[in-house]
Amino acid sequence: MGQIQNLLFTFFFVCSFIFLLIGTKVVECGAHQHDDHDQTVKKLFVFGDSYADTGNTRIAIGQAWKEPYGITFPGKPSGRFSDGRVLTDFLARSLGTRTPLVYKFRKFARQNLKYGMNFAYGGTGVFDTKAPYPNITTQIDLFQTLLHQNAFDLHNSIAHFSLVGNDYSFYLAKGGSAQGLQTFIPKVVNELVVDIVRVYNLGVKKISVTSLQPLGCVPSIVHFPFQQCNDTYNQAVAFHNLLLQQAISNFNNQTASSILLIDLYNSFFSVFRDKGSQSGNIKFENPLEPCCTGINQTYHCGSVDEMGNKMYKVCQDPNSYFFWDEVHPTQAGWKAVISNLKNNLQQLQFN
Repeated sequence: MGQIQNLLFTFFFVCSFIFLLIGTKVVECGAHQHDDHDQTVKKLFVFGDSYADTGNTRIAIGQAWKEPYGITFPGKPSGRFSDGRVLTDFLARSLGTRTPLVYKFRKFARQNLKYGMNFAYGGTGVFDTKAPYPNITTQIDLFQTLLHQNAFDLHNSIAHFSLVGNDYSFYLAKGGSAQGLQTFIPKVVNELVVDIVRVYNLGVKKISVTSLQPLGCVPSIVHFPFQQCNDTYNQAVAFHNLLLQQAISNFNNQTASSILLIDLYNSFFSVFRDKGSQSGNIKFENPLEPCCTGINQTYHCGSVDEMGNKMYKVCQDPNSYFFWDEVHPTQAGWKAVISNLKNNLQQLQFN
């Protein structure tokens, strides 16, 4: 358990000025192209953590801006916690729009709000964690400030929330007990719902939020030979997801809205069961085994020693692995997850 806590606390990264123009181009790659004069393009506003972050973190204190991250796309580190594209990229594509610009590049891009904005920072949660970045509430503060500075219609906009468990790892790292999670989980879910409702009241009426993925199946918990998920972790995840589902259903019933729960939990398990996508065009021999790992338990994917020597190893073909590192999926992994969520995501489409 200490290993995953230490791992999650290292997921905080960075970009120097030299990457500003590169980053601006990166977030637009791989998405659908649109006419610059098309005024009906949907905006996507993203809040959350490393499953959604496409480059907000800083380079000095993390891994996502270091090799070998980004080797599949765009061919070098881009601040994404993967070998390539992450959930935000695939979500934008499914909506027929481009990956939104990351918040930290907001001053360096022309028409920087055309496709929305990504406020997500790896390592964060609804409450403060060890990550030195704005939590989701503060991310919404940044969004609200942006709205005050830019007048535009939010009716054709979508907000997405990602929460993958950093609040819980930080809670345990501070000495919290497994028994104490029973009272802490409702606090996390309640705060997440407060944040979602706040964005709804700011004018974004289409909102998606991820269920918690099966944390008991991430490689840092499973460990070699990566065959068996940890049921204790997944039981806690199931409790979180149940409370979140109930809260969203209650809000939808009271407001006649349609906040959408994106079911990462069952989609991940579907990939694990099928060893790939349901269509069979993506296959993983062992879905629980990571592609990139440290050479021993002291190191992680992307680690180097004092001499600059690589202290990690990378699989030959990331496309044949679901997990990229000890926590995050590969681009192929995310593609398989999204393929299982097509019917789910159709509810976000505008008529």
